[in-house]
Amino acid sequence: KKIKPFQVVNVLIMIFMIGITLYPMYYVVVASISDPILLKSHTGLLWKPLGEATLAGYQKTLANKSLFNGFKITLFYLIAGTLLQVRLTSFAAYVVSRKCFLIRRGVMKLMIFTMFFSGGLIPLFFVIRNTGLYNTIWVSSIPYAISAYNMIIMKTFFESIPESLEEAAVIDGANDFTIFSRIIMPLSKPVVAVMILYYGVGQWNSWFDAMLYNRMSDHLTTLQYELMKLLSSVTNQGNSVEAMKNAAGAVTPTSVRAAATVLTMLPIVCLYPFLQRYFVAGLTIGGVKE
Repeated sequence: KKIKPFQVVNVLIMIFMIGITLYPMYYVVVASISDPILLKSHTGLLWKPLGEATLAGYQKTLANKSLFNGFKITLFYLIAGTLLQVRLTSFAAYVVSRKCFLIRRGVMKLMIFTMFFSGGLIPLFFVIRNTGLYNTIWVSSIPYAISAYNMIIMKTFFESIPESLEEAAVIDGANDFTIFSRIIMPLSKPVVAVMILYYGVGQWNSWFDAMLYNRMSDHLTTLQYELMKLLSSVTNQGNSVEAMKNAAGAVTPTSVRAAATVLTMLPIVCLYPFLQRYFVAGLTIGGVKE
């Protein structure tokens, strides 16, 4: 077949977009195994490891025993927190998507209002403290259980499901819980996958909440918070080239930052391929309503 100029330009643009998307990940992987001293003074692009390949950055990062406890807490947030958020968001989306729910417009306006205006950090801190969530494992999940933005995406997706399916179920004697669990949710796998990815990435990257609400309990801090403390401690050490040369096995903040970045993005990168086939469909169908 004859190749059109538009197709050539389109392919070249797509290749360019793929390149500028993948190169930052390639850069941090190469930087994480480069010589720390050479990496500290390097500027510009990086195509291969500088000097002899080394795992000093990973060794320094993984030598911190608190990281393993932080990983367990983050894994709990990732699984339990994400499941709780997806479940409650789907409940809220189902309720406001029902035309028989008389005050659904008012509820939607209240939820949209929260997207533009909030009480601020200090009122939120007092709410968390006075409700007994301070220094508990649920502080990163329950206060953020429902995102108005994600709820709107799920609501729009639910409204795209034919009403005839629900009407047939009602004729057969099904109630709202049966319709939701046996009809709506099985047909909503694409948008549920999007919600899992959105909430899961948020839970995995959570560190600010641990710093504010769990810093007094070392056994409740997250992996990201522990990595942030590790990077701060390395940065505060003597980082001159001469000091690094005289310190056996020492690493620079740049190499530790690169190693920490690889460790933190690896689980999400491994998770995404399993959700990718649902991602586009769920986001587009849930975000556009004719």
